[in-house]
Amino acid sequence: MSASYALALKAARDAAGAQHYPQGALYVVATPIGNLADISLRALHVLEIADAIACEDTRHTQSLLRACGLERPAGSLLPLHQHNEAEAAQQVVRRLAAGERVAYASDAGTPAISDPGARLVAAVRAAGLRVVPLPGASSVTAVLSVAGAHAGPAEAGFVFAGFLPSKAGERATAVEGLAREPRAVVLLEAPHRIGDLAAALAALGPRELTVGRELTKQFEQIATVACADLPAWLAADPQRSRGEFALVLHPSSAARPADDGQALLALLLEELPVKSAVRIAAQASGAPRNALYQAALRLRGDAS
Repeated sequence: MSASYALALKAARDAAGAQHYPQGALYVVATPIGNLADISLRALHVLEIADAIACEDTRHTQSLLRACGLERPAGSLLPLHQHNEAEAAQQVVRRLAAGERVAYASDAGTPAISDPGARLVAAVRAAGLRVVPLPGASSVTAVLSVAGAHAGPAEAGFVFAGFLPSKAGERATAVEGLAREPRAVVLLEAPHRIGDLAAALAALGPRELTVGRELTKQFEQIATVACADLPAWLAADPQRSRGEFALVLHPSSAARPADDGQALLALLLEELPVKSAVRIAAQASGAPRNALYQAALRLRGDAS
């Protein structure tokens, strides 16, 4: 452990130690997605005081703990991954029912989003026991924050799609669905499959895609390209196909239905005269003023 993490542990005890950490609770702990400095003070404190730590890979979590200066006996680490989650969750429930504090950490980022953990949380809640989130690093929010993909009200919100199917036909069908999705879409992909994903997304043509590669790590790379250009962008440098990927498919104006302004017009008519409501609705939506005026007369006639 470096001196900096000795200071971090002291800071964690000072900053988080006075807070209440109920017994018999599951603590869902976000861990760094690459840069170890992204671990939170509260995460350090909970990983230190927990009676047991359930983890996706005990070796990976033990390495993280040691890097942060936390020495835990091997018996306090419980393997809980996609192949044993249902059974291991019951073991965690029994420990919680006995009054223990149990932390859960996946290999990187926030558990139970694309990593294991959702079944564990569901089992704990079904047993009437408490689940406490410890927020922190997430590739989903990290890539969204630098994509600039949903900047206006028309593009509000995003969809998390995660990993698309591995089979070519199912992946192509999923991409067809993305073509009809007007909001930003967050995708995840592994290095050995990024070429196949790029080939499938190329069908979306000029729609923009922000690629986040090796986020928070030394060789982090962020680029925005047209979907049609993604295969060529990857092929231009072998390094671009290495590492873990988080991607944002930008909103598609073609996928959004044209705004005829009538929804806004109906709201404005509740407070304003017809001419004022029509003028504002036309300016906001770009819809023809004459069409909006006729619609306003119909709405007023229906109301009366």
